[in-house]
Amino acid sequence: MITSQDSRKKTDTKISNILISQPKPENEKSPYYQLKDRHKINIDFRPFIHVEGISAKDFRKSKIYIDEHSAVIFTSLNAVVNFFRICTEMRINMPQETKYFCMTEAIALYLQKYIEYRKRKVFFGNGKLENLTDLLKKHKELRFLFPCSDIHKKDIPAFLESNKFNFSEAVIYKTVCSDLSDMNLDKYDMVVFFSPSGIRSLFQNFPDFEQNNTRIAAFGSATAKAVIDAGLRLDIKAPVQQAPSMTMALEKFLQASKR
Repeated sequence: MITSQDSRKKTDTKISNILISQPKPENEKSPYYQLKDRHKINIDFRPFIHVEGISAKDFRKSKIYIDEHSAVIFTSLNAVVNFFRICTEMRINMPQETKYFCMTEAIALYLQKYIEYRKRKVFFGNGKLENLTDLLKKHKELRFLFPCSDIHKKDIPAFLESNKFNFSEAVIYKTVCSDLSDMNLDKYDMVVFFSPSGIRSLFQNFPDFEQNNTRIAAFGSATAKAVIDAGLRLDIKAPVQQAPSMTMALEKFLQASKR
């Protein structure tokens, strides 16, 4: 979605180089590579943020005792990795009867790296909050641990609190700005962002950044708001009804720029 008259006028300017502020896809069939070939453009990938684990020493300051919980809620692979890292560092062995509730099947299957996978103790949803909360409601008698980042959505804790679950919210990793000092940002005609933290990283690395003719794309309403709050022009927003993915939004923009 092109968000202003000003940005619509700029679609006449050729897009040759796009920077995606995420890691390079491992799958060669990624829609980004198809986009690159179809429009004969250059697409580079560089994560503007990365995850760092909280040390066991710092975690102890939270006064949260992991082994006192009978169930764990995972909403990301990062949460899984850092949860079991913390357990290893603190020499905690989760009891065999511990139950695990995962946002998606992919997260649930990933647990096989750390535990003996048994269906009666691993539950997973379809990626939607409502589906996961339905699973949680069936096990309200458990004491839940929600491992998370310092920056995370509040929907899970809000649900647990409003429904009077016994739970702890445990920050076990944090999102930090990556060092981009070796990168020439001026070579890119467009930069694509996926989180407000990415915008924060932009100005931390390039405090004198001026947008000028650089197009800015944002995925998610929170990211779009961060772009506007930073005084930048938002040229592309996703998801929208006509473009539910960022690659589809980029496709529409690139097609419009050829007219």
